[in-house]
Amino acid sequence: MTAMFVNLPVTDLDRAKAFYTAIGFTINPAFTDHNAACVVVEEDHSYFMMLTREYFQTFTEVTIGDPAINPSASTAIFLASRASVDKAVADGVAAGGSEPHPATDFGFMYQRQLTDPDGNVLEFGWMDPVAAQQGPEAYANQQA
Repeated sequence: MTAMFVNLPVTDLDRAKAFYTAIGFTINPAFTDHNAACVVVEEDHSYFMMLTREYFQTFTEVTIGDPAINPSASTAIFLASRASVDKAVADGVAAGGSEPHPATDFGFMYQRQLTDPDGNVLEFGWMDPVAAQQGPEAYANQQA
């Protein structure tokens, strides 16, 4: 099995768990303790590991930065519909996140950015199935 785990430093583990469940993900209790929480994005495929900043620091000799000041990554999660994107972002804002700028709409692709309470950046998006399979030009030809 190939799976992806994105490790994110957090200042308040309980707040992070509440935020990520509010935007539609679940917590895997088998891999959750006082130092970390496993957030299931897509079962058997994609996960976030929320790690307390202190615990995260044990994995590297380099001082970890503050993503609220100097973000170093943005994690894109594509959903099945534009409505699902809007719901995830609205739920995230209601749970303490922020949306730093308006939605981006390219016609074939729709994206909204959501920053979690610790400053970690998420990009929620939707892409037209034709564009996803054949590229944006195929979508444009379909619209012509």
